[in-house]
Amino acid sequence: MASSSSSSSPSWTTLLVLMIPFLFNAFLLPASPVDGNMYNDIDLTWGDGRAKILNNGDLLTLSLDKASGSGFQSKNEYLFGKIDMQLKLVSGNSAGTVTAYYLSSKGATWDEIDFEFLGNLSGDPYILHTNVFCQGKGNREQQFYLWFDPTADFHTYSILWNPQSIIFSVDGTPIREFKNLEFSGIPFPKSQAMRIYSSLWNTDDWATRGGLVKTDWTQAPFTASYRNFNADACVWSNGASSCNSASTTTSASSSSWLSQQLDTTGQERMKWVQKNYMIYNYCTDAKRFPQGLPPECKLS
Repeated sequence: MASSSSSSSPSWTTLLVLMIPFLFNAFLLPASPVDGNMYNDIDLTWGDGRAKILNNGDLLTLSLDKASGSGFQSKNEYLFGKIDMQLKLVSGNSAGTVTAYYLSSKGATWDEIDFEFLGNLSGDPYILHTNVFCQGKGNREQQFYLWFDPTADFHTYSILWNPQSIIFSVDGTPIREFKNLEFSGIPFPKSQAMRIYSSLWNTDDWATRGGLVKTDWTQAPFTASYRNFNADACVWSNGASSCNSASTTTSASSSSWLSQQLDTTGQERMKWVQKNYMIYNYCTDAKRFPQGLPPECKLS
């Protein structure tokens, strides 16, 4: 048996931080507490039949062929919430395709919170692209590789949006935080209700290696799958939020997300992802911002 002494071992704190994402994958993924029915929550919006709800509402698929992609949106609008969806991305040679899953409001000064999955050649990793728009202005891109194959099984992609911050998470592991820094004059999405949208479409003019790799239509149709949608959120209807009424959709025990922030463990896990898997960060792209990096980069 191995000795119980740890005098010559690496720091257990370091090992624990490094292993947490893998522990989440191994132990937490099979148990899914959400049971959202797609028929109740989702409207198929475009694609001429290429978007389908299957298995009595438990599964949704989007497909793309040379003629068209497809998409859906949530029936409800939300003003703050914790949004979870499990996705299994287009497998094989997905070069030229983009699967987008995001929150967005309407109008010329819209707000938006983006997950976009940029397809690639077989064997090359997907790129997870994130962005935050405030009052119609984005340019806040961060991109990541994932520490698993997102086409082999379903994984949970979450957006926590509350008055304090926006936190992007993958399988419970935070990968990015955009804080509310309005005290410094930096806009933050907090007054425009947003719907959830998703689409699968062809963007081979830019999606894969800057457009150098084109879509191989002999592989079509391309299909992305969705399940276990859950919105623990404030529903916006007729100019009012359900969280301000007696008919709130969030119970006192389940609305802790409204004030949730990253604890020390969450911050360490996010740092681990950003150190090992981040491939682009607008806050380090001085060439793109010759007049100076965006102000939130200096404050975050």
